[in-house]
Amino acid sequence: MKVELAKSAGFCFGVNRAMDAVNTLLEEGRNVCTLGPIIHNEQVVSDLEKRGVRVVEDVNSSAKELSGNKNNILVIRSHGVPKSVIDDIQKAKISYEDATCPFVKKIHKTVSEYSKKGYEIVIIGNEHHPEVQGILGWTRGMGHVIETKEDAEAFSLPNSDKSVCIVAQTTFNYKKFQDLVEILSKKGYDILAVNTICNATSTRQEEAEELASRSDAMLVIGGKHSSNSRKLYEICKNQCENTFFIQTVDDLSSISLGSFTSLGITAGASTPNTIIQEVLKACQI
Repeated sequence: MKVELAKSAGFCFGVNRAMDAVNTLLEEGRNVCTLGPIIHNEQVVSDLEKRGVRVVEDVNSSAKELSGNKNNILVIRSHGVPKSVIDDIQKAKISYEDATCPFVKKIHKTVSEYSKKGYEIVIIGNEHHPEVQGILGWTRGMGHVIETKEDAEAFSLPNSDKSVCIVAQTTFNYKKFQDLVEILSKKGYDILAVNTICNATSTRQEEAEELASRSDAMLVIGGKHSSNSRKLYEICKNQCENTFFIQTVDDLSSISLGSFTSLGITAGASTPNTIIQEVLKACQI
């Protein structure tokens, strides 16, 4: 069986940056806490926990503990957080490291500036994803989230003369983004669409789609809570019926790959190279 690994599989720039921040702080001897899991990969989070990294879900409930020891430091993950959370951290005088991906930071700046100008902000993405929740927190209460064609068709504002700034979750499917912007553009609003999908995401999706189109079977490796990994699975599934979503090499035991002549492998932005290589090696045996 021919096995091919997508060149773009694995950690993206933002995730690498966040992981490097955590590892550097650990090497400095700091007591590291992360605001939410540092990335959506259970194996990575578990390994960091063994090294002493704790996950806290709420700043206010942990403020006294975090600010009580100068060696404690809170890391904001690459997804970013609402402005109110930054304000709470600073108010509580908690030492922190902001590992928000620069591409996400750029979206925060965009929606903050345009909401200040009176624009309604439309975020195309998953409203439950922490990145989208963070972006919403910079829109001055003028943010709306849409994810599907039905959401876009149902979207309306009381004032048809309203100006609208459209941005996207960095890991959103680019083709779907274009389709939804087209629907919104027909509603008569003064629209400014800013493509904030990360270039690495677009490259990974395009590469996965092309690889799936010429493979008998596809493996998509990612954490079960990873939004970008799930999107990769959807893209590959549209091109290759025999597409399987796995988290680690152990999941291969439930999949029969023996009947396929070609296998493509890709992985989400939160999948470490160690897991990718374990899967690749197991498939080449």
